[in-house]
Amino acid sequence: MPADPVELRFELLGPVRVMRAGRELGLGFPQQRALLALLLAHAGRTVPTSEILDVLWAERPPVSAHNVVRRYAAALRRLLEPELPPRAPGGRLLRRPGGYLLEASQDEVDLLRFRELTRQGKRAAATGRPETAAGRFTEALRQWRGPVIAMGIPRTAREHVQFTAVEHELLHTARLAADAALRCGRADQVLPALRRATALAPLDEPLHARLILSLAACGLQADALAAFDDVRRRLTADLGVSPGPELAAAHTSVLRQEAGRLRSGPTVRLDRAAPVVHLRTPPDTHPSTRLPPDIREFAGRRAELGWLAARSAEPGPTVLAVVGMAGVGKSTLAVHWAHRITGRYPDGHLYVSLRGTDLARPALDPGDALRAMLTALGVPAAEVPEGQAARAGLYRTLLADRRVLVVLDDAAGTEQAGPLLPGSPGCLTLVTSRDALPGLIASGARPLRLEPPTADDAREILTRRLGAGRVAAEPAAAEEIAARCGRLPLALTAVAERLTHRPEATLATLAAELRAQEGGLDAFGSVTGTTPDVRKAFLGSFRRLSPQSERLFRLLPRHQGPDLTATAAADLAGLPVRRARILLGELADAHLVTEHAPARYALHPLLRAHATELGLPEGPFASP
Repeated sequence: MPADPVELRFELLGPVRVMRAGRELGLGFPQQRALLALLLAHAGRTVPTSEILDVLWAERPPVSAHNVVRRYAAALRRLLEPELPPRAPGGRLLRRPGGYLLEASQDEVDLLRFRELTRQGKRAAATGRPETAAGRFTEALRQWRGPVIAMGIPRTAREHVQFTAVEHELLHTARLAADAALRCGRADQVLPALRRATALAPLDEPLHARLILSLAACGLQADALAAFDDVRRRLTADLGVSPGPELAAAHTSVLRQEAGRLRSGPTVRLDRAAPVVHLRTPPDTHPSTRLPPDIREFAGRRAELGWLAARSAEPGPTVLAVVGMAGVGKSTLAVHWAHRITGRYPDGHLYVSLRGTDLARPALDPGDALRAMLTALGVPAAEVPEGQAARAGLYRTLLADRRVLVVLDDAAGTEQAGPLLPGSPGCLTLVTSRDALPGLIASGARPLRLEPPTADDAREILTRRLGAGRVAAEPAAAEEIAARCGRLPLALTAVAERLTHRPEATLATLAAELRAQEGGLDAFGSVTGTTPDVRKAFLGSFRRLSPQSERLFRLLPRHQGPDLTATAAADLAGLPVRRARILLGELADAHLVTEHAPARYALHPLLRAHATELGLPEGPFASP
């Protein structure tokens, strides 16, 4: 690190810029600028070369990609530290085993300053100091100068999850800033940032709800109503939906001229941002049952619903674990079942998104989840105890005599979900996870392993989304579409969305397109952004693997048979059979392969396509 590192300033929250002593440096080729942006977003940590290739070439790197990255890195090093001789040790930009690392301080990088100020704001909010929190959040948002990583960066790189995740951070902090400002009567502080945030995310209902309430709290009721009308029109025109409960509640609050009361405490729960928690509201208010909306197009799963019905009726504290591969419909099934049985749990319904496989945000810490749950139960923020164990104890005490339905969605594993189980005989807990949750099962949870639906159910999914007439008119094409989607609900939803936006296209046309793209996942992306992308859903599972399991998964498509054994996997990877068997077990626990017969493992066809796209990482495969 140079003796005077603060002579450089790095800016990512807007156009990518590097300033030295007040002068802007030329950053070279667009991909070179993208490399610098990626390294700065992870300053102080090694960025794997495989991730760099993914960002720069969208998973289709040229043969010379590694050499190009080395040239870009060398050029950036000369630019940032011209005083260092070529190949001299040390410096800011370092090559590490498997990747590259850029050293930069919080004082130098706007994104790092933003993150630190956001952390300070969260700590202040958690300790009951909303005015301090609002100040920190507002200061964090002042670092934001425009669209993230703008100007001079390839579009494919700008749209990569590494950079869109930064936009999600900004939007989340804008929501937190609004909440804190409303609580302390300083809504005027956050209005400029909220206006910019809603312009960036014109369909983000929680964010628009906060803008509406903030405008009203500043006495701008007419502007607040106009803001509601604007987002309502956008939702109708772009998505064909009406405003959801949170946005409608904000509108109602303004109409009743209640926004001023937010200075002494919120009258509308604004908790659909992370974490999402809904429970019966504190005493003297009406109960809330705001689980995520049920899916109107829910189809099939009769056997699974029967299983849930039977297990839910069992006495004692019941924990049901719905596990399976990405996109198989775990959350959809759990939320649908929860809506069917809400009447059995008169004391409330609690939903928490644990973000176990979220690419844009870190998994929710159990202690943070418990804090949010306790707040939803009516515990004042200042009275929430410190420490996960103390919070878990208070949580279970409060639920001891209640009948509450708890949904823990997208759990990373037992360590995350375990502390959130109520333990009360009157409670039912539904946990969804891509992990097999062996620890939870060992402690008494009942597992439901969700497989892709039957061919009839897959056809019903298409029928619900496209209309019975359209499917009945082309039964053979509908059958082929379902087969090429591997009957995976997320893939079926994605292709149905594609057809919905192309009313002139036939099912036969879509079937032909899928046939032409066989072996790839391009056809299974979201058209509108409202449906999760199949490739990104799979990537959320892949990124949780150990490096050795990652490499074995990438190698599996090289095996030509319908399934393989540990011996075949060992031959592929050049490993002892015992080690290959352990790695296949890890992949099976992550639901990236299926042990469809004893010691025989198979890949879902879309997971095979994903593994093929990922390719082979750089470097030898070293056994531990």
